[in-house]
Amino acid sequence: MRLAEIRIRDPFILPIPEERKYYMYGTTSFGDPGCPWGFDAWVSTDLEEWSGPIPVFRSPQGFWADRQFWAPEVYRYQGRYYMFATFNSLKRNRGTQVLVADDPWGPFLPHSDGPVTPADFVALDGTLFIDEVPWMVFCREWIQVHDGEIWAMPLTRDLKAAAGEPQLLFSASSAPWSRVKEDQQNFVTDGPFLLRTEGKALLMLWSSCTPEGYALGVAVSESGSVLGPWFHVPEPLYNANGGHGMVFSTFEGELLLSLHSPNNKPYERAHFLPVAIEGETIRLR
Repeated sequence: MRLAEIRIRDPFILPIPEERKYYMYGTTSFGDPGCPWGFDAWVSTDLEEWSGPIPVFRSPQGFWADRQFWAPEVYRYQGRYYMFATFNSLKRNRGTQVLVADDPWGPFLPHSDGPVTPADFVALDGTLFIDEVPWMVFCREWIQVHDGEIWAMPLTRDLKAAAGEPQLLFSASSAPWSRVKEDQQNFVTDGPFLLRTEGKALLMLWSSCTPEGYALGVAVSESGSVLGPWFHVPEPLYNANGGHGMVFSTFEGELLLSLHSPNNKPYERAHFLPVAIEGETIRLR
């Protein structure tokens, strides 16, 4: 399949150098009749032609979640592959659970005991960042707090559980470019992703809304640590009704931003845009 033929939200790219292949994961269960709850992957050598979909996770018997399987991210860590993904049910709050597999194509199985995010939070989009300790950075959703928040929480080395209390990093309204969600009085936080530059600056991509629609912005840690404090680049990095971005490097060393656009169902598609690190921020090339 060509990239433009694949309907996907929250596209996350995992390059595997020894295979010279890229694995793409994302939200692919849209609640359509007959569509299984789970996640698929696609595989490519050139980021244009893709093989798949490969079913990498399907909801097992007795699994706690029964709706809203969102935003899987896959990381290679200590010789295995760990998926951070958002799930929901009528009986438990939405949250991010950790799954694990021996191969990037799965099958992924539950690793943590349910969601790692706090049980009393309506949370989503947990992302992994390895510093001195593993961290999960995640969103507390606007439907619970109205002004969406981004939090950080240390994890145990085996990524099975929290290793400390969650700490608030910032609220959506603290970014000068963020506006309330259309026709509502709520500020959105979505899809955090952290990266450290060669100059040791720590950047966070995250999504919210502008008058033009869904958008992607950049925050910079003043201390260089996950706990910040964080300041916001005044203008969004991408402001064309798309977001939930992450950055990866091609096998040729080019940095690409992966995001979905537009944000309108059922037209969501993955896009890969060249970016460059400039000082303590990132820009589209």
